[in-house]
This record gives sequence, structure tokens and C-alpha cells, in this order.
Amino acid sequence: MKICNACSARFDSSGWDCPACGHAPPQINGFPALAAELANSSGGFHPEYFAQLADLEAGNFWFRSRNALILMLLRKHCPLMKSFLEIGCGTGFVLSGIASDFPAASLSGAEIYSIGLPYAAQRVPGAQFMQMDARNIPFASHFDALGAFDVLEHIEEDSAVLAQMNHALKPGGTLILSVPQHPGLWSRQDEMACHVRRYTATELKQKVSDAGFAVRDAGSFVALLLPVMWLSRRTGNTSKGGTHDAMAELRIGSIANRILSTVMRAELLLTRAGIRFPAGGSLFLVARKQA
Repeated sequence: MKICNACSARFDSSGWDCPACGHAPPQINGFPALAAELANSSGGFHPEYFAQLADLEAGNFWFRSRNALILMLLRKHCPLMKSFLEIGCGTGFVLSGIASDFPAASLSGAEIYSIGLPYAAQRVPGAQFMQMDARNIPFASHFDALGAFDVLEHIEEDSAVLAQMNHALKPGGTLILSVPQHPGLWSRQDEMACHVRRYTATELKQKVSDAGFAVRDAGSFVALLLPVMWLSRRTGNTSKGGTHDAMAELRIGSIANRILSTVMRAELLLTRAGIRFPAGGSLFLVARKQA
């Protein structure tokens, strides 16, 4: 069920016009804006990165490996899902992978910055997209599965967002998260990426449990490359002008990209086999909404 932002009425409709009060959210860039006041700036991300990400993601080892991990977790934990919402869908790279693996599923993507949605809609034309604030998800018991991939670390009120995610899922629905791990890895890179935290596994599991979920699976990602990541964060990276370049870690040469891709393929094979690494640059978690 959808929830009207104006009168809180619940309704089941393909559109966003509320049958109770007649409220219709404005359209920005051709998409319903459910938090229009935040559509252009909310402080949690630099909107100018969307164009760069759209060019980099498909060929970059990290994004490709994360997609493979997400699809592996979806196939394992909710292979029969019929509906999925991605919070912070960005340019739609994750949703494009899910669309290929789950062609019969109804897919939705939400992004607080409306500027990112045209990229996502071009990649996944069959999905439904909306501009939305994750702290106010206007759905109740609506989705079989919900994902947020490297999103929570941008939001101060992460516990409130997790509670909203729980409310949006059907009873027994599946939540899949990925977040940056290890506060000790905090660096200028996190500041430029507008992160407010890096998580420990214990912290994330506790917050997810407090929001009404039962944790089913968790482990580290980018585990085999953690020494390389640590060295990169310690030495830093700067642009030619001498300022820190937040995208430099993603713009790597083709040879390095192939080598890192090979390492990540080996890590994913071990993860698929049931090995859960205790440390890594990122943390993934799968949880089930409790009845």
C-alpha cells in the first residue's frame, strides 16, 4: 500500500494521486517528487557525481563485484521475490542487474536527488522511479525485498531509516544492505563522499535488530583487497590541482582493473561457498522482517 504524504491515507494505485484527499505530488524531471524540497540538495551527496558514476560503473571492478554479490544474496535469500525497492538507486546500475536476473519482478527505485533518476530510467525502463527521502518511505507492507547499497552511511538518522524500511516491507520481507566498514578506515575519502560514519558489524546488526529485523546473513566485502584499500586511504589521492579527488579510486587503469576484478571473483567464489570474512572494506547484511 502507498501512503499519502498529505493526509496519510493508504491506497493501492499505479499512480500517486491520493483518492482520499486528492493530493498529487509534483513532478521533477518527469518523476513524482515525494520530498520535493530536497530534490536538488540534501547535503548527503554531491549530485555532480551522477554523470561520472554513470560512465564508470559498468566497467569498474568494484561496482561489478558488488552487483554480483547483491544478485548472489537475492538468489539465495529471496529467489521468488515479486517486488523490490532500491533506496538510493543512483544511476540504476544495481537495478539493471536485478532486472536481468529477475525479469518478472516489479522493480522500483528511489533517489533523493532527482538529477540521478533519468540515468536510472534509461538503464531500467521497465522500473518505477520516484524522488524520495529515505527517512519518510511512503509505503506500508508493500515490497517482498528492499535494498540500500552504500546509502545508510550518508544519513545521520540511520535508525529511523531502518524503521521505515521495516514498515515498507511485507511481513517476512527481506532487507539487503551494504555499508562501508571499520571506523579505523575513516579518511578524507569518506569526508568527500559525504559519509557520516563507517560501521562495525556489531553496530549494524544491533541497529537492524532494533528496527524489527532478524539478521540472517552478514559478512565482509572487499576482504582480500583490504590491505590495498588501507594503503590507499593512508596515502590519499589528489587531483592535478592539489585538491582531494573523491572519484580517483574508481578511475583506475585497465590492467589494474583486470587484476582487481580477478581478486574479487575469487573472493565472491569463497563467499558463495559459505565463507564469511571477518574484515573488509565493506559490510553486507541480509535480514528478515519479523512478523
